[in-house]
Parts: sequence; structure tokens; C-alpha cells
Amino acid sequence: MIDDSRCLDGGTHWGDLGGDLVISSITGLHEDTWFGHPRGLYVLFFAEMWERFSFYGMRALLVLYLTQHFLFDDTQASYLYATYGSMVYLMPVIGGLIADRYLGFRRSITFGAILLVCGHALMAIEGLPAQIVDGQVLRSEISVNVLYLALSFIIVGVGFLKPSISSIVGQLYSKTDPRRDQGFTIFYMGINLGAVSAMLLCGWLGQTYGWAYGFGAAGIGMLTGLVTFQQGRSTLGGAGEPLDLPALTRPRMAGLSQEWLIYGGAILAIGATWWLIQYRALVGSLLGFTGAAAIIGVIWYSLKSCTRIERQRIYVVLFLTSVSVVFWTFFEQAGSSMTLFTERNVDREVLDVTMQASQLGFLNPAFIILLAPLFSYAWSVLAKSGLEPSTPMKFGLGVLQVGLGFAALVYGASYATTDGQVALIWLVVAYFLHTTGELCLSPVGLSMVTRLSTTRIVGMMMGIWFLSSAAASYVAGIIAGATAVEGAPGAIQGSAQSLGVYTDTFTTLAWVGTAVGLGVMLVAPFVRRYMHEDEELSS
Repeated sequence: MIDDSRCLDGGTHWGDLGGDLVISSITGLHEDTWFGHPRGLYVLFFAEMWERFSFYGMRALLVLYLTQHFLFDDTQASYLYATYGSMVYLMPVIGGLIADRYLGFRRSITFGAILLVCGHALMAIEGLPAQIVDGQVLRSEISVNVLYLALSFIIVGVGFLKPSISSIVGQLYSKTDPRRDQGFTIFYMGINLGAVSAMLLCGWLGQTYGWAYGFGAAGIGMLTGLVTFQQGRSTLGGAGEPLDLPALTRPRMAGLSQEWLIYGGAILAIGATWWLIQYRALVGSLLGFTGAAAIIGVIWYSLKSCTRIERQRIYVVLFLTSVSVVFWTFFEQAGSSMTLFTERNVDREVLDVTMQASQLGFLNPAFIILLAPLFSYAWSVLAKSGLEPSTPMKFGLGVLQVGLGFAALVYGASYATTDGQVALIWLVVAYFLHTTGELCLSPVGLSMVTRLSTTRIVGMMMGIWFLSSAAASYVAGIIAGATAVEGAPGAIQGSAQSLGVYTDTFTTLAWVGTAVGLGVMLVAPFVRRYMHEDEELSS
């Protein structure tokens, strides 16, 4: 959630972008720069890089940790992973509103980072491993509840930190600053560098030396990010400060300020999250009810208060948001069913070195780093020729490619060895196609929402966009649960047995993804007409 409505100043910056100073046309203040961008951008770059290092380091290990340490079966592990994932996407909607209206982005980042450090520290406490006694899995209730508590700290921490750090990036530039898109591109690279390094390092440590080492490394990364942000706050100027600092710090209740009441509410939210994460069906019901209410409300508003053009544009946003749910549902298999498939059925030997299953998720962010500049250049060249695909066409291409990625896995499985091992190249091809699909759909998603939504309800439409990601994570868990390999509790399943289960599910995903993608591409010209791109959007 990027809020660029409040910048450091309302004017345009000019000057020698390669020098040390850029002069603000409104304030007349000197702006420290480094390589032509505000120095604060690089503080945020490294803070976000380390935050993503911690997040993806933990994410790479989570399903394997659940199935191998706590001996959850595949279905239980997939459902817990999905519940966690859906709440991680849902919480920033709430955290972003609190930061924007009350707490300010700086305080939200600091508080969120502290919660994340606590959560990762708790993840590093392995507790007692589960044991098989008389065919039954016995788990330490204390250890399992520490796990739930750790995940709850991380969920709430991400809710405060994730939307706020992106928002400060937006505040470093005026809306008309030509460096703005470049700044977000640099920031985006930090996200992916953090993800790549986390999966390679934390995954290797966790599966080679012990879970505590992998989760501990993720925690150290988050602590480094917190220190980086605190040390570099002076470079941010006035960005990220609350709208009304006196009101925030004034005593309100029992001598506590609004700021500390928010912190107290967040601690209570951790307790509520600890309880909710144990009830997948309840989380699903809440997501369904909230999503349905939001969609009905938007449709009702469009019928009562919008012009014909505004209404049709809103319907396009709702349609493409539903398409994105399909894409992210399939894409999110990477953290669950594809990780278990990699662990059990992929020959992971590279140059006489066997990579861990948790490490191979690095392929997605690595491909993003390599391909994002090429996609940006390609869209630019096609646009000049009038051949750039429309937004609906890009969405269709995205879903098509994620379906083809699963088709590559199915095709590769047909050449599996007698012991059920699939060549690593087919996993690489799948991640490549999933990444190219992501680059077709993800970068244009938020732009589409803000561009087509009438300004009176753009916040609501953005909320629906984030709710769709939460819903996709939840549904992804249901699909991953369908890949469960049956067997005795804690038993290591044969590769030949598990290969058939994964192939069946991946075949279904390949057909559905391809069909939906082609269908969206087929109706794209019709949908594009309702975007009314050549007409001004009334406010």
C-alpha cells in the first residue's frame, strides 16, 4: 500500500542529479542526495532488504519445519501456512490505516520491526520435536503454542512495517519528480536482494545445521534492519512523521497517550491473532464475509453515486482483481506444495552439490532481478510502436504463464527416474514462467486500481485489492492440502508415491491456469473498452 499523497514538499526538485545537493523549489532547503536520489532512499533500501531477508528466510523453512520437526501431515502444514499467509496480507490493510491516520510511518516501522524481531526470536526456539508413540504423533503443547505466538508477532509486525516503509519512499519525492519511478525501482531491488540471499542462506542453515540456525539468521537480519533504520532516520527529513504529533502524544486514558494506546492495542491484537491462527475455517469465514461485504458495498455505491464511465471502470477493477486471485492462488504454491515437491521429487544436485529444497525458492526473486529491466524496456519499446498489451491482456498473460509453469513440471515428471526424481531444469523452467507471469501482472495491479477507481472510493478499492491477496493465500492452502501424501505419521514417503500425487494436482492447475489465462486474453479487447482510457475520470 503506497500512499504518495503527502510529500516532503509540494514543488518540483531540480538541480544536478549527479551532485551532492538538490534544491527544493518550495522550501529552499538543501536535500542530501547520493547517486542523484535522496540519501533516505538507501536507508530504506537496506532496512527493507533486511526485513525481507528475515521474512523470506522464515517463509522458506516454515512448511518443512512443520512437517519435519512438528510432524504435521501435509494437509495440516499447508492449512497453517495458508492461514498465516492470508493474515500476513490482511494485516497491512489495518496497519496502513493506523500509520496513515495516527501513528505516522516512522513509529509504525520501528514498532513493527520490534515485533518482528520478537517473532523471529521465538521462531528460533525449536522446542521439543514431535515423537511417534504407538502410531500417534505426540507434540509438546508449549512448543506448538510458542510457534503460534511467534507467527502472531510476525503477522502483526508485518502489518505495521510493510505498508509504512513503502509509503515513506513515496514521501521522499514530489508527485512530479522525474526520479520517483527510478527510486521505487531501486527500492524494489532491495526487496528481491533480501529474498534471494535469505532463501540461499537461511534455507541452507536451517536444513543443514538445524532449524534454530535458519530462523535465528532471519531474526538477526530483522534486527540489522531495525538498527539500519534507526541509525539513518536523520536522512529522511520530515518524511514519515504523524499528521498530528501533539494529539498523538497527549495523555488520553489513564495517563496514556494515543500512541501508547495503539501499542497496547497491537499487543492485544497479537493475542487475538494467536487464537485465530489456530482456526483456519474461522479465518476463511472472516475473509469471505469481509470480501463479500466490501464488493457488495462497492457495487451498491457504483449504482447509486457513480456516472456510467466511473461505474464501468469500477467493474473492470473488480473483474481484474478476481483474475489476480487466480494468479496468486497458483503462484503461492511455491511456499507449500512446490517446496514439498522439491524436497521429495526433484534431483537437487548442482555441480556435485545438493541444494536444500528451501533454497531453491531463490529462483523467483533472482529471475525478477534479471528480467524486470528487460520487461520495463520491452513495454517501453512496444508502447512507442502502439503494440504494448493492454492491462487486461497483461493479466491474461500472467495467468497463462503460471499455468504453463505447472505444465512444465508435469511434462518433466513424465521423464522422472524410476525412483521418482525429476530433473532440476523443469523446476527452473516453472519458476521462470511463474516469474514472467508475475512481471506481467503484479507491477500493473496497484496502478490499475488507483488509475481506474474514482477518487471517492480509491481507498476501499485498494482494500479489496489487498483482501484478494489474502483470499488467494487462503485458497492456495486448500489446493496445497489436496497434494497431501498419505502415510504413517512422520514417515518419509517414497518419491514414486508422492510424484503421482503432485502430478495429478499440478496437471489440474496447468489446465485451469491455461484456460483462465486464454479466456481473459480473449475478452481483453472487450474489457479494455470499459476502461475508457481516453476519457478523464471525474472525481
